[in-house]
Amino acid sequence: MKLGVFAGGCFWCTEAVFKRLKGVSNVKSGYTGGFIKNPPYREVCQGRTGHTEGISFNFDENLISYVELLEVFFATHDPTTLNRQGNDVGSQYRSAIFYTENDQYKIAKKYIMALENSKIFKNTIVTELNPLEVFYNAESDHDNYYELNRDQPYCTYLIDPKIEKLTKSFKKLLK
Repeated sequence: MKLGVFAGGCFWCTEAVFKRLKGVSNVKSGYTGGFIKNPPYREVCQGRTGHTEGISFNFDENLISYVELLEVFFATHDPTTLNRQGNDVGSQYRSAIFYTENDQYKIAKKYIMALENSKIFKNTIVTELNPLEVFYNAESDHDNYYELNRDQPYCTYLIDPKIEKLTKSFKKLLK
């Protein structure tokens, strides 16, 4: 099993998407890329820690490739908005890939360049590509948030469309 760490805005959204992928397990919401040890949610939300909301997960390369994970990642958030995803604004919602080995860096760098060259997005991709230093698990009330709170307006308006897109565009990758 390999370790992956992505940040694509609110971790509730990213967690809900990646939990549905075959070969992906142990999806955890948390914080990474900042300068405060063991940051609490309220401080991350206020942008005082330098951390971004993200997810860590394990994946089995025999079932899903890193490129396929990147395809899903870039298709389910806007990698062209700096420090923002929809109404969530601030560096804690930035788009970032935290690589855990050199191969992940090389694959992600090549994938981002291919996306830029293809002009799929009308604006420049601003996704950060950084080595993973540390990942702090979020508080337990964030675990499986979408599944436990599907009727909440945030889930209905922001996460449901991501799940619909995932289901329509990536059927072969779903559990």
